[in-house]
Amino acid sequence: MILLRDGDGGLEVLLAQRNPAARFMGGAWVFPGGAVSEGDGEGEHGLRAAAVRELDEEAGVLLPDPGEIVAFSHWITPAAVRIRFDTWFFLACAPPDAEPRIDGSEMIDVRWFTPSGALAAARRGEILLVFPTIKHLQQLDRFGSAAQLLDYARGRTVKPVQPRVVGTGETARIVLPGEPGYD
Repeated sequence: MILLRDGDGGLEVLLAQRNPAARFMGGAWVFPGGAVSEGDGEGEHGLRAAAVRELDEEAGVLLPDPGEIVAFSHWITPAAVRIRFDTWFFLACAPPDAEPRIDGSEMIDVRWFTPSGALAAARRGEILLVFPTIKHLQQLDRFGSAAQLLDYARGRTVKPVQPRVVGTGETARIVLPGEPGYD
């Protein structure tokens, strides 16, 4: 769930730091989220219910209307990666009274960042960001407000993004559709 709000510096997103002891993306700053559980349901309803539930569990923010969330992207991990996922990213505005808080287990810190602020903090080594989060923040940085971003997202069709790993060892790199070396 990419939780949005308008701050003094423009559009802000909520990032949570994963527990460094986690076996997957330990210590990384990510958008709150997780797997669909049996109780969430199936299909699109299940995806939306899981996003809302995970946001509440990991960051203590309950969205009043899950139907208001907007699909933004759909990423499928490259086959070459050991731990794989098929993830939908949704957008939602934070309720006006939202006071994010960590669960203390999966997430150990939570903060609001402008997209450019999070990217700059990562360049300075202050926070750890993973590839999908970086790419999303780069996209989000083009928008000055939550309303602009939501208007854009509502007007488009979400297609799967399937990054590829090109090369091996230390020269391996991840490329996205449309980038040189993808085909």
